[in-house]
Amino acid sequence: MNILHKNILFFIVIILMAACDDMKDMPALVKLPATPGETGLLYVLSEGLFNMNNSTLSLINFEDRTLKTDFFSLQNNRGLGDTANDMKLYGAKLWIVVNISSQVEVMDVKSGISLKRIPFFNSAGVARQPRFITFYACKAYVCSFDGTVARIDTASMNIEAITTVGRNPDGITAVNGKLYVSNSGGLDLPNYDNTVSVVDLNTFKEIKKITVGINPFKLEADTHGDVYVVSRGNNSTIKSSWSRINSQTDEVVQTFDNLPVVNFTIHNDTAYLYNYDFINSTYWVKTFNCNTEQIISDNFITDSTILERPFSISVHPTNGNIYLTDARNYTVKGDLLCFNRKGKLVYKIQSIGLNPNSVVIKTTPNP
Repeated sequence: MNILHKNILFFIVIILMAACDDMKDMPALVKLPATPGETGLLYVLSEGLFNMNNSTLSLINFEDRTLKTDFFSLQNNRGLGDTANDMKLYGAKLWIVVNISSQVEVMDVKSGISLKRIPFFNSAGVARQPRFITFYACKAYVCSFDGTVARIDTASMNIEAITTVGRNPDGITAVNGKLYVSNSGGLDLPNYDNTVSVVDLNTFKEIKKITVGINPFKLEADTHGDVYVVSRGNNSTIKSSWSRINSQTDEVVQTFDNLPVVNFTIHNDTAYLYNYDFINSTYWVKTFNCNTEQIISDNFITDSTILERPFSISVHPTNGNIYLTDARNYTVKGDLLCFNRKGKLVYKIQSIGLNPNSVVIKTTPNP
């Protein structure tokens, strides 16, 4: 072999070695298991660990049957930040609330490219610590631990106004021209708050506080305008509770006995509820009829599937599949489990992210 050939061979080896090094840094694409009836895109937000700056966004593409467990980083060459708490789809944009980094990330849902990163800091530069987001009439509303709610124009993605509510708001929903914001007081434990602030969207001012159980959290409305709220108690001597607020009168009209709900979602006036008992390490998943205000099933899961620690619950908007995430022990990557409406496991994707807390489905596939 002459000198020229040796040099060419040397350069080819160097290029291949560099390529192999690059491939080691590329996340593997995982082929999905059988997913009957699933189409479009499914996003899973994982909050990671507090102060570890390791939140992730996974993408399941049912069209090419692949899974990317670090989709946001792949598309933007940076991470999401520290402790991403909430994710919602509005139009063509996916909105992600990142609590400890004190940012709201807005990305194009088709490409995954970040459109804007909205900082949440007050005039003194102190982090507001945003927690959850809801939408109403082309505006986004974000509640933050500093006791405020921000109104954001969904077109310009600019913060238009900020109003004050109660202590450490930890949930938000909009119905009948009003916002309902759960004031947890969670940063002042054991001196929790026990109120839901009602904000008139025309004036963007708080008009009332409704007394509920201590440490209120998730709120969601049914098609009748009733607002259901979880109050988490103190995870020990005071159990969680679940109540219904009439959004016409802004009064609690019912607190459900023997339903210590920790988290829930509502789809077509069926509520999917779960509880996790931190003392006994036990859980249940139930279904509830929001028209009759009665339990449909005490045991939603009808096969032998077992979770370790349920962490979120969502429903597919068209086929009615139910998604439960399992945080396992909170320090290892958790799983995504998909059940059909009869409570039977359709598929399970293991190790989708560290503490997976939100699922969003885009039913139209990428162009």
